[in-house]
Parts: sequence; structure tokens; C-alpha cells
Amino acid sequence: MTVDNIDDDIDTASGPADPIIPIDFKPHDEKGARVTFKPKPIHFVIGMFAILSGIAGWFVLTARSVFVEVAPITAEIEISGGLHVRLGQRYLIRTGTYDIRLTNEGYHDTNTLLLVNNEQAQTHPFEMRKLPGIVSITTMELNGARVQIDGVDIGVTPLIDVSVEPGRHQMTISLDRHLDYGETIEIEGREVEQYYQASLEPAWAVISLSTTPTGADVLLDGAAIGITPINAEILQGRRDLTLKLPGHKAWQEDFDVIAGEDFTVPMVELEPADGLVFIRSNPSGASVTIGGEYQGLTPLEVALPPDQNHELTFFHTGYHSNKTTIRTQPNQERELNISLDPELASVRVIAQPEDSELYVNGEFRGLANQTIELMAANQQIEIRKEGFVPYITEFTSRPGLDQAIRVSLKSLEQARLDQIKPIITTAVGQDLKLFYPGAFTMGASRREAGRRPNENLRDIQLERAFYMAFNEVTNADYRQFNTDHSSGTVSGVTLNNEAQPVVQVSWAQAAAYCNWLSEQEGLPLFYEIEGEDIIGFNPESTGYRMPSEAEWAWVARTNGSGNTLKYPWGDQLPPPENAGNFADITAQNYLGEIMFNYNDNYFASAPVASFDSNHYAMYDMAGNVSEWVHDYYGAVGAIGVEIDPLGPKLGQFHTIRGSSWAHGAVTEMRLSFRDFGEEPRDDVGFRVARYLE
Repeated sequence: MTVDNIDDDIDTASGPADPIIPIDFKPHDEKGARVTFKPKPIHFVIGMFAILSGIAGWFVLTARSVFVEVAPITAEIEISGGLHVRLGQRYLIRTGTYDIRLTNEGYHDTNTLLLVNNEQAQTHPFEMRKLPGIVSITTMELNGARVQIDGVDIGVTPLIDVSVEPGRHQMTISLDRHLDYGETIEIEGREVEQYYQASLEPAWAVISLSTTPTGADVLLDGAAIGITPINAEILQGRRDLTLKLPGHKAWQEDFDVIAGEDFTVPMVELEPADGLVFIRSNPSGASVTIGGEYQGLTPLEVALPPDQNHELTFFHTGYHSNKTTIRTQPNQERELNISLDPELASVRVIAQPEDSELYVNGEFRGLANQTIELMAANQQIEIRKEGFVPYITEFTSRPGLDQAIRVSLKSLEQARLDQIKPIITTAVGQDLKLFYPGAFTMGASRREAGRRPNENLRDIQLERAFYMAFNEVTNADYRQFNTDHSSGTVSGVTLNNEAQPVVQVSWAQAAAYCNWLSEQEGLPLFYEIEGEDIIGFNPESTGYRMPSEAEWAWVARTNGSGNTLKYPWGDQLPPPENAGNFADITAQNYLGEIMFNYNDNYFASAPVASFDSNHYAMYDMAGNVSEWVHDYYGAVGAIGVEIDPLGPKLGQFHTIRGSSWAHGAVTEMRLSFRDFGEEPRDDVGFRVARYLE
């Protein structure tokens, strides 16, 4: 839009424009009249008043009303650090921090801070701390008493002008041999002087003592305090009074002394002192009675009333009694020595062997076969001879009786044999029988029906006594060693019942069980094991092991009469009823070769000891399960007699002896049948054995 357009718009809106008329204008030449302002003093006064009024108004509007409340109210208040106006008991003062000083006579000066906040009206209380009181403490007629205020020692009386903090206090005053004085005191403070005076009561009573005769030493709780007659000041409490006079018995009594309650002890008549006698006897240990009353054993010290005759009697086992009389003087010390005569009796000693030696109470008395005089007392009799067990006994001879000691000494070897147990029990409850074996022939003749080539005849001499278990190791026995073991099943029939013999164990597992059993009883281990391998054995060990093949054969085949058995029951088949657990008609659908004319009522293994035992009361030496023995399997037969053989030293397989529930042929039924193996089988178990020594 242009200017012209604007003008047109104006004209259009207001109609025709009025003409603009100029006016006269004349510039000021600064020569006209001038007005000048000159300030006067009143102007300064008014200005200052206005300024002060403004400041006062500002202060009043921004200050806070503060009431300073001081205990005591008479305190003088001095505030510094800023502008403040006091209006009666209040102050106008702006927000901030100020120093405040409080003073009052009798009080500690207080210098602190006044913190004014934004509240319009506020109160700030202050409490001044009183100055200590001035205390004087005395005791009536006595000085030097110890004074304590609230348990703190402040000195001894008299105490003059002692400063004590205001408030309630416990004052205690104590003095030797007087009762403690206690009082609760109220100290006013503000340097006010206060006076206290205490009267201490004596802590004793006067005890009057007199004796006949006089001059006795008086001891109070063991300390001498004078001689009788005496009036003694004795402190209160339980007191022990003792009176002593040479040549007389001591007199002693306990008294409860109460402070201030004097009393007199009735006249004490001192008795003449006993005579002291030290009594010895030969031999010592004699019983002593005096006037019929037992006094003790010698050596003995006794006190006897003086100027009297006393009868002493001495008794000792094995000695004649002895009596004597003694008389003592007052306070006399003397000794008495008595010898007792032994009471003897004749005793015959009869011993075998005849050259045995006799000892009485450890003293050598010659050869045992003699008549000896012994005291009528308990004595130790010992009869000895080298190579024999000594005989030791306690013997009491009786005078007037015909007595004899008869002894037959036992040789050390016989004593050792007597200590040997014919049956022992393992840590898991298996019973083993002791055997003293001998010579026999192991193997079978070539003419014996069913004989195998590995059954060569061998001359055996068993010299070492051994124990062998009555039964084969059961599942229950073995699972104490290996809790996870399972003997499995056969055609659905279990082999795993607790009482059945353990099967499905290798020879090495059987050896490990034997070592474990030895460990349970602290016996030396027989087998040397490295990892899971058996690397050797210790033939000198008496720990548990499997029987040697020779031991097993001797127990199975001999009958104690010099005969060698073909079958456990004799020389003919079939076996008699209950002879053992073999392959019979119960297993005809499972086994290829059985005995049709025999029924043992068990398809597989039976609980151990279910059938008749052999001549040595051993069970299942044939039938039930075959058994691992100690020996490696190898060539058999040797020139000459084999003594306690343990088989080849090395090999792959191990020997198995005895028939099982799976055997029914003539070959396997024979006691000379030998088998071998390496792996576990369901018809092979084992039993344990060990050497006697």
C-alpha cells in the first residue's frame, strides 16, 4: 500500500480534510527568568527520617519475634553478631545465627549460639548450670574418716569448703573399726555453703575372757591379741577364738559378734594336754586298738590323756596278736615300737615236673616238692620251670590243718594249643572249622569210570592246620562287601535270595572279598591286589583266602578213617535221598544230562546247608554250586610228596572243584572232578578258609 492510497482512505472515511494551520514558534534564547532550589537543614532531617523510617519498616517487616527463655529468669542476656531490638521480654531479630552470652550470680557463664529460623514467633529456652556448692564435712570426736561422694573418694575428715556439684548425692563415711555411715545429701549449689556432721558407731563389742589357770594366749582368727584374763574389743562377725596354754589342750569356739553388744564368756577350764605317742610295728600295717577302740594301722600317731594307763592291742594277719600298756605325761611326746611274732603252718608242695622251682611272695624258696612253713596269711605262691607256663596263686595257710598245694605245670606248647578255638566266626557271621590234616592221595586211578586226564594221582602232605567255612559264601555274606551285587536268575528262577550261595562272581572278585574280610578283623591280607588285578599272594599270611585245591580235596574226600571217597555218600550211584543238590528231574526241561531217578526239589541253587553234611560236618562239598579254589589251573602231578601245595604260580585260568546243581553225569559227580574257568558262572561260587598260623 502506498502513501497516496492511505490518504485516499482517510479522506474517504472522514470526509473532506480540514486545512492545517501552522503556529508561531520562537526558539528559547535562554535569557528569560530562571528558578533555583537551595537545600536547607530541615531537608536533611526530613530525608534522614524518611530513610530511617524505610529501614525500620523494612526491619520490622523482615525480623522475627524471638523469646529467649532462660532459667533462672534473673540471668543477663547479651546477644551479638547482628541487629536486634529488645521489646520487653522478646527480641526483634532477623533470621540467622547469633552469639548469646548468659550471666547470673551463682551460675556458670554460658556462651552458646542462638539459631533464629523463619518462624514469625519463636521461643528459645536456655538453662544455666549452677556453680558447685561449698560443703564442709566433720565427724564427731573423730577425725581421719574416709569420705566418699557417689563412690568417689574426696578425702578424710575434717573436710572444709569442698566443691560438690548441685543435686542429690550419696555420702558414705567409713573409719576403721567403725560402722559405715551413709546419708543422702541434697547440694543446693550456687556456691552456697552447707555443713554436715556425722556420728560413727563402733563396729565392735567388748568380749570378756578368763581361764583356769590364767595366762592363756588368746588368738582371734589365728592372730594373737593378748592373754587371759582379757577384755577385748572384737569386730563384729563370725569370729574364731582359741585359747592356748602350754601343757594344756587348746580351747576353741566360734562366736557371732554383734557390734555394741558386749558379753562375757563363762570361765574356761583348760584341760591338761594329751601325751603324743608315735607307734611303729614290725611288720608295719598292724591294726591297733586302744582300750578296745580301733585307732588305725601302724605307723600311727595318737594322742592319749595323761596320767592314765592305756592298753594297746596289735593285730596282723599271719602274726600272733600282741598287747602292751602305756602311760603318758601332759604334753609328752614318745615312741612305741612293737615286734609281732609270725603264726606259721606247715604246707606240702607237690609239683610236676619234679624239678620245678618254688617262689613265695617273689622270693626263691628252692625246689617245689617240699614241706614249707608258711605264715597264716594270704601269700603269693609261684611255681616255675623253663618251657612251662608258670603257676601263680594266692594261698592262705591254716594252722592246725593238713594242707597241700598240688600243681602240674602245662607246657608252653600245650598252653598254646589250648588257646586255639576249634570253631571261629568271621566279622559277617560265617563259622569256620579247624582242621589238622595229614597225608592223602589226590586224583583218580586211570581205571575209575568217568576219570578225566587232569586227575592224575598226587601224593599230598598237609602240615599246616587251617580253618575252612562250613558253608559256601551266601548272597547275604557277599552283599556286605558289595551291596549292588546280583546273582541273577536261571530260566526265570532266582539265584539271588539271601541264603543262596553267591554266584556270578569271578575268581578275582572272590579274592577281593577275602581281603575285605581280613580287613574287618585286622588280619594280614593274603592276596596282593593292584587295581582290580591279583598280582600275587602271601603264603605266610593268616588272612582269609579261598581253600587250596589240596585242602578242599582233603576235606571233601577223606573221612577221618584213612579212606578216600569217590562220592560224598560212598562209591555207588544214584545218590541217597537228601545227599545234595544235583541235576535231577526238576531240571529235565533245562539241562541236557540229568539223573532221572533223583529228585532234590530244587530247579537251581538251594539255600546253603539244605542237604546232609559230609563226615566233617561240612555242607555242599558236592552239589548246589561248584567252588573256586585258590590254585591256578595247570598241569598236575609231581615226583615225590607235595607239602602244602598252593598250585602253579602263574596261569590264565583258575581251578574249580565240586559238582553243582547243573551236573548229573558220572564224571562231574565224582569228588575228584576238576574244572577250570576265568569268567563268572551261574553255578560257581566259593567258600573261605585261612591258616591257623
